Amino acid sequence: MKYQKINSKLFIKNRGNFMSRMESSSIAFFNSNDIYPVSADSTLPFEQHRDIFYLSGVDQEESVLMLCPGASNPNHKEVLFLKETDEHIAVWEGPKLNKKQAFETSGIKTVYWLNEMEKVISEMMQECKTIYYNHNEHYRAKIETETREERFNKWLENKFPKKKKERSNPILQHYRSIKDPIEIELIQKACDITNKGFRRVLNFVRDGVWEYEIEAEFIHEFLRNRSKKFAYTPIIASGNNANILHYIENNKKCRDGELILMDVGAEYANYSSDMTRTIPVSGRYSERQKEIYNAVLRVKNDATKMLIPGADWKEYHVEVGKLMTSELLGIGLLDKADVQNQSDEKPAYKKYFMHGTSHHMGLDTHDYGLLEEPMVENMIFTVEPGIYLPDEGFGVRLEDDVLIQSSGEPINLMNDIPTEIEEIEDIMNK
Repeated sequence: MKYQKINSKLFIKNRGNFMSRMESSSIAFFNSNDIYPVSADSTLPFEQHRDIFYLSGVDQEESVLMLCPGASNPNHKEVLFLKETDEHIAVWEGPKLNKKQAFETSGIKTVYWLNEMEKVISEMMQECKTIYYNHNEHYRAKIETETREERFNKWLENKFPKKKKERSNPILQHYRSIKDPIEIELIQKACDITNKGFRRVLNFVRDGVWEYEIEAEFIHEFLRNRSKKFAYTPIIASGNNANILHYIENNKKCRDGELILMDVGAEYANYSSDMTRTIPVSGRYSERQKEIYNAVLRVKNDATKMLIPGADWKEYHVEVGKLMTSELLGIGLLDKADVQNQSDEKPAYKKYFMHGTSHHMGLDTHDYGLLEEPMVENMIFTVEPGIYLPDEGFGVRLEDDVLIQSSGEPINLMNDIPTEIEEIEDIMNK
């Protein structure tokens, strides 16, 4: 792994939290992801399933975590089943985790090889009444591929059909949304790497540069700072491309007079950052661009202050909508008639700001979190308002990652990433 070793006390704590919510006489399983094929003998780079990583720190394929807090044998309360390194694997892939390394990574003392798994599980099921099944229940999930987790779930159901079924996901949605101090440090590291990439780009952008060249500058800086990749597919959108919310082609030449909307974040140790900045190709914003930019910046700053313990996610978005409506009235994009004729289902501001302002952030860019639960300390949310003007050929979005605090204002984890017009222009024109 490119990232530095994570203290296993994080994963010990996470397992303890999860098991504290399990029913008596119950057992839970978590699987690694598949290595997905592309064509012929090629595959996509391996990405660990975030749930088994969250609970164990194990970051390799063909791994299974078993949790059984009521196990009669104390050694079977927490068990890892791992792929054993043979001579072929050692030569072609390099060694996998051995049992000592697995313990150092996860804090789990009992480690079996995968060829022992079915026997151990069958023995454990004799003292368990309930199985916790792990499914992807994220509100944004669109699942078209059967995962290793779901194949394992089918195997469990077929082999132990009489056991009571429970769901792991609601427990994980709750706990994963509240970050441990170690997690906050890892996310801050991802944000700091993103900052380095952004500052590199500010010194690189010029008339005639291609969007994909900017993308290349970001990934160069990310890789040299121990990030293995973008946290998500980057958006480098110059001119009118900024008005395509999920523009990822990144294949247009940037020209003086245009703005470039860059929605880019580095990952670090599987944790995400999520940043958006909008900069001028020429190094100077026009007066109209400044007017729109500052309106978005004011909404971002005011929305950030509203991320406090006890806040309701849905009500928060309603209030942000009011902030944006006020700004759009002030710059003449809306008038009083637009506001008078709006409805709850179709507020007037949505003509120019059509997406949400904030989502949970963490191991996933759109991280776990139960939206009906009130905000609490150590949740991390993005704040990302925007104004999109296809008729004028540009759009502006600004986005930071914000940590909720129990006292005082929330902490902007991207506070060191330039946002103010003057600072961006100064750096670009040095």
